[in-house]
Amino acid sequence: MKVVVRRVEAARYAVRRVTLLPLLVRVGVFLTVLTGFAVAYPMAVWTGQALLALLVTALLPALGPRRYWPTFAALVTVGGWLYATFGQGQSIALWRLLLLTALLYLGHTLCALAALLPYDAVVDPDLVLRWLARAAGVLLVTWVLGVLLLTVGGVGGDRGMLAVTIGGLAVAVLVSALLGWLLRRR
Repeated sequence: MKVVVRRVEAARYAVRRVTLLPLLVRVGVFLTVLTGFAVAYPMAVWTGQALLALLVTALLPALGPRRYWPTFAALVTVGGWLYATFGQGQSIALWRLLLLTALLYLGHTLCALAALLPYDAVVDPDLVLRWLARAAGVLLVTWVLGVLLLTVGGVGGDRGMLAVTIGGLAVAVLVSALLGWLLRRR
């Protein structure tokens, strides 16, 4: 019984010490993941029992960003897109893909920031703004490269998709090589 009382007291103490900016980052994680679900899943899923499961799944990365919950939420998002596209026959729209990739990356980077910030940290708002500006830069470059690859590949037909696939793999290999080189350089 004493263990339970100590844990409750520790939780109450932690809640009293929470500061605004780390809390807002975690709220941002929740809203980003939930918006990703809204983009990925068809509207029919949002009525019924799946709604509660999606809300809890969006809440988990905000509560435990250091654990495996962000990866789980990303997999649930991708699974929802696959279900909507191949299971429900929704068309593959470029705007939807771009928005979904942006939300997946933003959720990932916000989880990384939330994992670094203790609940009671006093944080300069410029830190969060710089973090989000860097994320916006990454998204812009990714979108431009993606649209260029789609244009060069000539979307449609087997040859166009093959060129886009090879181009995407080449970019992924180059980025991995660059990251490996940067890590070894340290």
